[in-house]
Amino acid sequence: MRLKENFYERNTILVTRDLLGKVLVYKENDKIYRGIIVETEAYINAKDEGAHFNKGLTNRTRIIDEAGGHIYIYTIYGMYLCFNIVTEMKGTLGAVLIRALEPIDGIEYMYENRYKKPYKNPSKKEIINLTNGPAKFVMAFNIKKEGLYGAYLVNDERIWVEDAPTIPKEQIVKTKRVNIDYAEKGKDYLLRYYIKDNPFVSKR
Repeated sequence: MRLKENFYERNTILVTRDLLGKVLVYKENDKIYRGIIVETEAYINAKDEGAHFNKGLTNRTRIIDEAGGHIYIYTIYGMYLCFNIVTEMKGTLGAVLIRALEPIDGIEYMYENRYKKPYKNPSKKEIINLTNGPAKFVMAFNIKKEGLYGAYLVNDERIWVEDAPTIPKEQIVKTKRVNIDYAEKGKDYLLRYYIKDNPFVSKR
């Protein structure tokens, strides 16, 4: 069952943790991609210097002012895309970066998208590397900023998150976020969550 607005319109940290184990689904024409969310990061408010909206909203970040459940996609290093889910009620800023997925459907399409070659006898390492990072999973799912920036997961026919059993707290690891050492206020926040021992986590 698709997650509704009452899931996303909550405290960012709660949404970040509760997204673990849920299933992201993307329909691209006749292709369907599905993956279990295994790693997330929270970006919590205007005091969080790791957040893009730390110094106010821009045209790039405008969607984060909308109600939870909208998609925020941005470019890093001038070439890679990262996929975020807006949280909180409209007017309260917060977002969750989806860092890694465990692929479950459409793996052959993911493989072709990532490696640009036919899906034939893939190695275990190749499968794990499909989606074990924020830019990797976006490439594997063939997600594009054009058309999906600002999409609403609650009712969009192309992309949504399916409910799944809650991951027990003892199976969740909480640690620092990745690659935000520039943030004096934020770099030490324990706002990254991942499923313990899952092989698709990007960094332990």
